[in-house]
Amino acid sequence: MPVVTIQVTREGTGPDRDSVTAAEKAALISGVTELLSTVLNKAPESTFVIIDEVETENWGWGGLPVEQFRAQRSG
Repeated sequence: MPVVTIQVTREGTGPDRDSVTAAEKAALISGVTELLSTVLNKAPESTFVIIDEVETENWGWGGLPVEQFRAQRSG
């Protein structure tokens, strides 16, 4: 029974969004399930996918909060 956890920062994929949409989450769940079925021959009904959205202030990268890291990289 595979369990897959996908962690993403809680921010939108467009200017009018502040989180991943339900449709995007459904596509991730479907895609991961299909991949496990194809590559590892795992039954879709035994596959669990968990999507964990993390606030950007709770996500670090390169020793900095992600927002600071991104700002440093961009400029």
